[in-house]
Amino acid sequence: MPTTLTLKNIPDSVYERLKLSAEIHRRSLNSEAIVCLESVLLPTRIMPDERLARARELRAALSQGKFHARDIDAAKREGRP
Repeated sequence: MPTTLTLKNIPDSVYERLKLSAEIHRRSLNSEAIVCLESVLLPTRIMPDERLARARELRAALSQGKFHARDIDAAKREGRP
């Protein structure tokens, strides 16, 4: 049976991110909070070969030669102090 949980003193920044995420996924705040909690507390186990296969699929879908290491490094540093 589902249980009710009330959260207090949620930082404004966390609330805003949750609200935005709920809007993007077209969910209520409550549903989005549950999805977030489930993804952290009940992660699905993915076998290494499945993870590698998925990575290879994603890599194959990328345009060849479009990404350069310097561009990736710059993107990673963006917004860092």
